[in-house]
Amino acid sequence: MIRYTRKLDTPIGRLEVIASARGIEEVRFGGTRGGEAAGDHPLLAQAERELAEYFEGRRQTFALPIALSGTAFEQEVYRELLAVPFGETRSYSGLAARLGRPRAARAVGSANARNPLALLVPCHRVIGADGSLTGYAGGEDAKRWLLLHERRLAGRPRGLPTAAAGRAPPEPPGNTPDFGGESHGPTKPKALRFQG
Repeated sequence: MIRYTRKLDTPIGRLEVIASARGIEEVRFGGTRGGEAAGDHPLLAQAERELAEYFEGRRQTFALPIALSGTAFEQEVYRELLAVPFGETRSYSGLAARLGRPRAARAVGSANARNPLALLVPCHRVIGADGSLTGYAGGEDAKRWLLLHERRLAGRPRGLPTAAAGRAPPEPPGNTPDFGGESHGPTKPKALRFQG
């Protein structure tokens, strides 16, 4: 099956979107692993539009057809991630309990780490039971940016859920949503640049 790719620069770093006749197969951080054809596919244009709307604060859910992959358990975890509302978070242990496997928090974490559809399957919305950000393929700053962006747009309280130390992790420098002052409109992220 032919897979098509498009790279884009976003406020959280470079993403690569990979599509095929099955749907969007991957949204991943960084460079190319190879094997995909750069070219035009209608789903890449739709992904470009929807991701731009998300980063501009005009979209909270995606309508893109996605091609879930992975083991049966991983796909269960991904379906549960799709149910986490915009602007909210869940813990690994909480997801495991919702799956009926309360002792499977580490397995949920492993499945989360293998999620091939960053942002579309919102694994960034999963945090540690103590409120810590834990790992993310795009890095902790990207995860923090995404969570703050979503919380602000969803009208959630300032900052992130508290960590074990009793305070929110620091906000990343640069293009960070602003919770202070009088402005409550969407933060204007740098423009997305797509490369075929």
